[in-house]
Parts: sequence; C-alpha cells; structure tokens
Amino acid sequence: MRRLIVNADDFGFTEGVNRAIVETHTHGIVTSSTLMANGRAFEDAVRSAKTVPSLSVGCHVVLIDGEPVLDAKRLPSITSAHSNGFRFRDGLKSFAARALTGRLDPAEIEAEASAQIRKLQAAGINVSHVDTHKHTHLFPAISRPMLRAARACGVPAIRNPFGPRKPLKSGELLSRPTLWTRYAEVRILRTLASKFHDSVKREDFITPDGTLGVVVTGALDEKLFRAIAAIIPEGTWEFVCHPGYNDDDLKSANTRLRESRETELQILTMPEARELLSDQGIELISYRDLISSVRIA
Repeated sequence: MRRLIVNADDFGFTEGVNRAIVETHTHGIVTSSTLMANGRAFEDAVRSAKTVPSLSVGCHVVLIDGEPVLDAKRLPSITSAHSNGFRFRDGLKSFAARALTGRLDPAEIEAEASAQIRKLQAAGINVSHVDTHKHTHLFPAISRPMLRAARACGVPAIRNPFGPRKPLKSGELLSRPTLWTRYAEVRILRTLASKFHDSVKREDFITPDGTLGVVVTGALDEKLFRAIAAIIPEGTWEFVCHPGYNDDDLKSANTRLRESRETELQILTMPEARELLSDQGIELISYRDLISSVRIA
C-alpha cells in the first residue's frame, strides 16, 4: 500500500500564496497545508481555509526568519535585536549550530510553538498537525519541545522531516549538480532520524514514514515530479510543496522561492498529476485521513 499526503507549506505567507494553496487543493492534488501564525497574510489565510473545509490545516511553526508570537524578551535564546526590532535569529546554519551545541532553551521553543498553535486554534482552525519552517524540527533540540507543545494543544500528528535513502534515482541527481549538493546535505542530517523516531514513539504521536520533495525544493519541474512519483516507497509519505503567485507581495518578501512557486502551482494543478499518481497505485490522503486511519486501527 502506498499513500501520499501532499502538503503545501507557507499558508499565510502572502495572499498570493494563500490563493495558490486553495487552488491546488480545489483543482489539484494538495490535500493538506500548514499555516504560519506570524505570516503577513495570516488573517486572509484563516478566511481562505474556512472556504475549503476538506483541506487539512496544520501549524507551520516558525523559529527562524521572522518575528515571534510571544514577546521576544521571553525568548533570548532564539531571538536577537535587529534594526527593526527583535526577531528570530536569521539563518539556518547558525540556528543549526546553536541547536546542535545545546544553546537553545527548550522551554522557549515549547512556549513559542504553543503560542503559534494556539493562535491558529483561537482563530477557529482545527489544527491537524505541525511542522516547521525550513524543517528545523529535524534537530532533537526542536522536535522534543515541539512534541510537548503539540500534545498540550491537542494536536496529534507531526511531519517526519526525513526522506527515503534514495529520494531520486542517481541519474536525476547527477544530471543536476545543485540537487546533488542538497541531497548530500540532507543525507548527512539523516543521522538525526533515529532520535526523531524515538521521540515520536515515546510521545505516541502520529507521523508519516517520511517526506519527499525536500531535495527538489526550488527546483521542482514536471520531469522531477514524475521521477519522484515513480519511486515512492511502500507506506505513507508526505510530499512537501510551496505553490504561490510571484506577485509584488512575494517579490518583497524574505524568501528564495519566487518563480519556483508558480511552477509548482502549475504542476500541482495539471490533470496529469492526479492521473499519474493513480496509475502508480498511490492513494492521495490528508493528515486528517492519516489520523483517522491510525485511530481506527
């Protein structure tokens, strides 16, 4: 049995991203999404989510590149002073170094994650699952307090940020040097997978078998999508995507993903996408479906 959750990240980032996520759900293969509590288009995302009740909506917990929901003075290990006020410490590499050397306060992570989840819930969103911006919860220093926060908020599922050992055939990787570099980075981080699984099991959380699409973020095209669909392993997997419109709001935002979002929008809504997955014997499900199936079992 092969099942696939297609999750659109960055709901709430801009109104153009929100519109694209709704379109990829209503006219495409997106089944779930994760909403940024501190996104500039948060209110628009909440309104949009309520027009598509079949979309399973989770919380995209942001701990880098932005402003916290809580008062930054309460979060000295994950925020710092910038020219425009206190913000998260920008940059994944420096964040990773702090996470791996024990310089992040787990109580601060738990408090901020809880605040972000509860902000969605207070807005009327039935939060089905959690993940993190730039997959920061692959570090144990983040995943452990994240799990505690999600449990306290009644959220039962979390993204498994680790992919299969071979997310693409070697030929696809070798023909695109930028993908090979990303694959090498992701493979090194796989050493943290066992700690993640131990924490998930200990906390009795629901999680897919892993993620697909991380290596090709920013580079996805129809050929790569077909290549990924052809080698999805047995089990339940999550395909991570970032559809959006490259409008003026996005061009002024802090993101490297611009033109690629429109490319993903086109791929996720093409009729061939659903047909391709069906031909491969892959069932599309949402996080809500995954939770229901585990609880029934």
